Amino acid sequence: MRKITKQIKVGGVAVGGGAEITVQSMCNTRTENVEATVAQIKALAAAGCGIVRLAVPTFAAAEALKQIRPQSPVPLVADIHFDYRLALLAAEAGMDKIRINPGNIGSEENVKKVASACRSRGIPIRIGINGGSLEKVLLTKYGGATPEAMLESALGHARLLNKYDFDDICLSLKCSDVRSTVEAYRLASQATQYPLHIGVTEAGGDETAVIKSAAGIGALLLEGIGDTLRVSLTGDPVREVEVGLEILRAVGLRSGGVEIIACPTCGRTEIDLLSLYNEVKALLKDCRRSIRVAVMGCAVNGPGEAAAADYGIAGGKGYGILFKKGERIKKVPAGDMAAELVKMISEDE
Repeated sequence: MRKITKQIKVGGVAVGGGAEITVQSMCNTRTENVEATVAQIKALAAAGCGIVRLAVPTFAAAEALKQIRPQSPVPLVADIHFDYRLALLAAEAGMDKIRINPGNIGSEENVKKVASACRSRGIPIRIGINGGSLEKVLLTKYGGATPEAMLESALGHARLLNKYDFDDICLSLKCSDVRSTVEAYRLASQATQYPLHIGVTEAGGDETAVIKSAAGIGALLLEGIGDTLRVSLTGDPVREVEVGLEILRAVGLRSGGVEIIACPTCGRTEIDLLSLYNEVKALLKDCRRSIRVAVMGCAVNGPGEAAAADYGIAGGKGYGILFKKGERIKKVPAGDMAAELVKMISEDE
């Protein structure tokens, strides 16, 4: 059961309070390059990204936000480090959320200025805690970047914003270690009502990174923890969105689109199941129906094993069996299996 947290609004997107979990990503373009950044924002939005974050490391990047924000189809987050003046410029540019670490933007007076600017414009703040950049005093106290150290950092920064009458806060507590990340979020979920942005940071760029992200994010979601998420992958950020959506579907928190299931193959398999799987996947890539399709390698018990599927094909030697809702429909030649399956699906549209 999902924990109901405090709700904040990021532009027109509700975060927390039982709202749908939003997939986020971050542009890897130079923010100063307005054309490239806007193009990537639109590509992310088209892939299903609900909120996009932009790095704002310079005054030129902050100035570019004024041109970028009006062209974005989704809410935007300004990622700020060290210089509080960049956060003020981002707020003036109409950004929908500011991501800061209150401990690294200087004096409390600077924090007060950022809190005031965001409060007056209704802009929430994400306190982004990263295991790799914790305060030295906490590293010494806990002997490293432990979950407890990350929690103390997050809550301390939240109290600092509270001191200046600001409470529209979202928290994240990320590190590259899956177990530590999961435990940090568990502690945060128990300790606070603030919405949580979850993810495993610095996961990498290959399939191992996808597995780490799915393990960490999936574990939290299954425990009811998390209000937004980002899958941090090296490379094209659109891939982050695709994986994030798949994780949500896998844990039953997002529907829509085609889910293809397939058996792992065994000694009974008499067809090239992987090729058939890939062919079916390609033919259904533009299908927007919320359906489950099974591609099975054995005509003996394939339909039975995939009885929960809406449609399916079970391959045998030289032929395949089409089935719908576990019921056999007809026998088709091996070379026509994918086409016949997709035809059966399209006839029900």
